[in-house]
Amino acid sequence: MDDTEIRVSGIEALNKVLGSTAALRFLTLLHREPTDYIEISRRLYEGQTIEEIFERAKKHWKK
Repeated sequence: MDDTEIRVSGIEALNKVLGSTAALRFLTLLHREPTDYIEISRRLYEGQTIEEIFERAKKHWKK
């Protein structure tokens, strides 16, 4: 996936889960406030081993 495809897929996912109004609000919040990416990473990977994360990442690597 290139960067444009990732952006489009991300916006589509946000719209599907949150609805268009909440998705727009979410995107606005990201641009307005500083984001703690370390805290986000901790929450995303909580309870997972390095091996699990690595195996999942390998599935998405381009050959």
